Amino acid sequence: MADTTYGSCCIDEVGALHIDSECVVHYGQTCLSPTSVLPAFFVFGKASINVSSCVKHLIDYASKSDKPIMILYGLEYAHVIPQIREELGLSKTDSQLSVANVLCSFISPSKDPRESMEHPRPYSESDSSDSLSSSRSYRLGGLTWDLPEGSKIEDYLLFWIGSDSSAFANVVLTFNGCDIVRYDAEEDSLVTEFYQQRRILKRRYYLVEKAKDANIIGILVGTLGVAGYLHMIHHMQALISAAGKKSYILAMGRPNPAKLANFPECDVFIYISCAQTALLDSKEFMSPVITPFEANLAFSRGSEWTGAYLMHFQDVINSVKSESEAHIGSEEPRFSFFQGGYVEDHKTNDQAKNGEEDTGETMTLVQAAEKALQLRGNDHNSLTKQTAAKSGPEYFLNRVYRGLEINSENTLPEPYIVGRSGKASGYKHE
Repeated sequence: MADTTYGSCCIDEVGALHIDSECVVHYGQTCLSPTSVLPAFFVFGKASINVSSCVKHLIDYASKSDKPIMILYGLEYAHVIPQIREELGLSKTDSQLSVANVLCSFISPSKDPRESMEHPRPYSESDSSDSLSSSRSYRLGGLTWDLPEGSKIEDYLLFWIGSDSSAFANVVLTFNGCDIVRYDAEEDSLVTEFYQQRRILKRRYYLVEKAKDANIIGILVGTLGVAGYLHMIHHMQALISAAGKKSYILAMGRPNPAKLANFPECDVFIYISCAQTALLDSKEFMSPVITPFEANLAFSRGSEWTGAYLMHFQDVINSVKSESEAHIGSEEPRFSFFQGGYVEDHKTNDQAKNGEEDTGETMTLVQAAEKALQLRGNDHNSLTKQTAAKSGPEYFLNRVYRGLEINSENTLPEPYIVGRSGKASGYKHE
């Protein structure tokens, strides 16, 4: 198959099902997201790298660091990891070195949708190492590693082998509390400054605060193959409805500023996709595009960002459950940084239970909006203040210009005034 509808790192199950495929072989970059229908075999590719130079840079940096080092890498360099392990075993270094393993190269869909949302399941269960009860397991971007009991990932220095790709950006976001060093195999150099990557966190927090003031939210479908995407869409709908806001589901393939500009009524968009394509951070978008985790922070009352950043669907859903249990019944006004004061969200218990999906309720909002802007008394300069639109029909109704209206209360005609007559060169009264 050629170009995919969504991200090139995900399995194109929809395209494969069009030709009645029973298995998919995926070449190149991949996020190893769990599939929902078809099994998949992955061919990561073999990127060129100077192993001796990489090991030398690693040992030199390890000798200067007092932290244990966890080696992560792009999947295109997985073929040289055994050689790197061998050379590191012959090296004399005081630092403790650990290397992540590739999760699997063949995955099969799970029959349980909740189980398939967590992580891709290997085809052979004997290859998995999830039975370690005395260690903490981490999985990200197709890699898996275990830390000893009592250790935290923040205690480690992360050494990334690969380019500045979306997989590396995912590592920087997820483990933002760790020291990270990147070895660029193409340039044969170490990169220790990640100012641009650190700015992403500030930008994401800004978008979360801006999303809190949104009334109409568009849910962008960014994948049709990652297991659990439909459950995440329904979960976002329930979250938005409980916050007293309106949501619309949009499926448009790969989003771009021109496509999203066709929906000006949406104050913010939530992009449902895999972890490596979830960040659409471009100033060309008219409205912010956030991730499901950021939507959880924006629309869950009382939730605060602790520094942790979640990408997987199941992790986001679990965080929503814990936040809702901890802050249930929180109805206090919140402070809006963009409005410069405390605001009260328009939410009631009936709206949280029933939502705003009924057609009758939507028409009630439209009818109320028809009288939202009208003249009061004889003073034409006094207008009632109109609140923000709460739905798409109400938004477009507010953009309608009706022009002049006849005042039915005063039926007497205005007295007429006789104008001037004659030619422009000289009127009769001149």
